[in-house]
Order: sequence, then C-alpha cells, then structure tokens
Amino acid sequence: MAVGEGVTGAVVRALAEGVTPPRPFSVRAFRPLPPPPPGERAITVDQTNHSVIAGESVVVKWFPRPSRAPHPAPDLLAHLSGFSRTATPYAAVYWEDALVALITAYLPEARDGWEWCVDEAEAGRTAFAAELGGLAAELHLAMATPSPVFPDPVRLAHAVPEQDPEQDPTGGSTGGAASGAGAWAARAEEALRDALALTDGEDGAWLASRAEALRHELAPLATAGATPLIRIHGDLHVGQILRWRDGYAVVDFDGNPTVSGSAPGGGAFQPAARDLAQLTTSVDHVGQVAILRRNADPDRIAEWVAASRAAIEGAYAAGLADAGRADLLDRSLIRPFEIEQECRELIYAARHLPRWRYAPMGVLRTWFGAGPAFTK
Repeated sequence: MAVGEGVTGAVVRALAEGVTPPRPFSVRAFRPLPPPPPGERAITVDQTNHSVIAGESVVVKWFPRPSRAPHPAPDLLAHLSGFSRTATPYAAVYWEDALVALITAYLPEARDGWEWCVDEAEAGRTAFAAELGGLAAELHLAMATPSPVFPDPVRLAHAVPEQDPEQDPTGGSTGGAASGAGAWAARAEEALRDALALTDGEDGAWLASRAEALRHELAPLATAGATPLIRIHGDLHVGQILRWRDGYAVVDFDGNPTVSGSAPGGGAFQPAARDLAQLTTSVDHVGQVAILRRNADPDRIAEWVAASRAAIEGAYAAGLADAGRADLLDRSLIRPFEIEQECRELIYAARHLPRWRYAPMGVLRTWFGAGPAFTK
C-alpha cells in the first residue's frame, strides 16, 4: 500500500493491477482503470452515499446500505459509453448481487450546482442555463440511441399500463417500468399523499390547504396521451451537474431516492419530460438557497429563476429538434411532473435532510400565491 493510502486507494490500486477480488465480491469493468497516485480524501457535501477521491484521479462512491435490488447506474453507464459529458466510468463492485461501489474518473476543479449555480443566482447571470438545457438534450439523445446494453431504448407509453416483461410483480422494476397515464397519475398521487403525511407544523397546515390545487395541477397525468419513453437519469437536478475545468458534466445515475420499488427512478422507461421537470425545478431551489444563504433579493431572484428556466427549456427543445427527435418531449407533462417533484423534495427532506424543507416549501408558496418563503 502506498504512503498515505487508505482502504479506498488500496482497493482501486488492486483493481487497476488486475487483482481479482475474493468471492463473494465481483467487478464489472467498463474501461481500463489507471493506477491512482497515493492519497485519498472524502467528499464532504450532503449525500446519501459516501464518496472518496483516490489519488486525485478517480472517485469511488461507496453505498453504505447496498441493496440486492437491481441498481440502475451500471447499465446506464455502460449504455452511455459514447457519451462524453459525464465522468468516465471504470468499474462497478458487487457483493454477490448487491452494488457496493462505483468507480469513475475524478473531474478536476469540479463544483456541483449547489455551489456554482447559487453563485450564478446571486450574480444574476443566466448564460449557464442554455448550456444546461443543451446538456440535458445531449443526455436524452444518447439515452435514445441503441447500444448493446439497450438495443431497443425507446418505447411508447400505453394509455393503460401494461405488465412490462421487466416489471417486478410487487410494483418495483428491474429496468423497465409501468408506463402510461394511469401509472404516472398513481405515482404522483402517492407522492402528494406522502408529502402531506410527512410535512408537519405550519408548513404542513399550509400544504394541506393547497392539496386540491396541487391535485388539479397533477390531473393532466391521468389523461396523458401516448408519448415516447426512454431510460432517464431519474434525479436530474443541478447538484448532479458539475462545472469542472473542461465545462459541464452530468453525474450520479442512481435514480430518485424517494421513489419506491427496486429501481429508484433512474434507468426505468419514463418520459423525458420527467428529467426536464426536475432540472427546471432545481433552478427554483437554487433561488431559495440564494435568498436564505446569500441574502439575495427575492424579486431579483424571481426574475433570474424565470429567465433561467426559460433558457433551459428552450435550449433543451432546440437540441432535440436539431437532432430530429423533438417527439421525445411532451410539454404537457412538464408542469405536473414539476408538482410531483416538489412533493418528492418534501419527502426527501422528511426522510433524509430535514433542513432542506425550506426550499420546496418556498417554491410551492411562490407558485401558489403565498409569496417567497423568505424576505429581506
């Protein structure tokens, strides 16, 4: 073991040298793994997993509570082998059939969107937004391109959900997903019920008073028409988009942690609009962070949010259209998916990060006429 190297560095070095891990561990290799220089350091931002940078060259994401349920990230990373706007994937490590670690390249000088995007909000800059919309379009176009992993990557939603051959009979998914209006409406209603049950105090009372208004916004999901479905990122917020030395990269294909079932949202067949809705709502959350933590002016932030959201949507739609795949975006689904996502943010806050609740509550209060959550 090199001087200054810990467990993570030792594991990476052994894999790079071709050492076969003892059973019941196994490795799925994506690309040759370069031996890292000595040293390692943990990434300390809020996250549900534990990531360590080894030798300033690779990142190992450890899953503290590995599940035997199929994880979406390995197949997605293998499918996206030709997509250059993410951290290069090297390997996945399993304990029997449970994913315990993902190894990807380290992106020098990387900052996630909860840092760099808040800076943009505070400064009132919106040029980044078109780049993010274009990046999201590139990602979805890559998702919709056949590969040996996913030879048939685009499906058509059914008006009434059918049993997918990949669908777990308990309601989870092993890679596919129930598709169509009924499934989307049921999923959104469940998210609203959970958000109402988990949000207490004054916020809970306010949310309950707006429950019917929220259901009205979700109603279009029940009557949505047929639309193409692709494998989606599943948790596409600005925190998953790194600004690094060479530009922007989207990372963390683990899926939405608030979605129940064996595949947590990522990797499942869903409308592209679901990812886009989460990306646009995350800009609203950035605005709330800037107001609370940077003392930014709420009115100026509201203008910044509106301009940034419009630029993301516009660039995303243009990117699809330029590639001849405008059909991938059903705009009628964006708003109801945004409402569902705010419910999921409240669920995430209640289950994982209570102090986060101010952000989705601030967005919902703004959307439903109560004004910004914070004032100067």
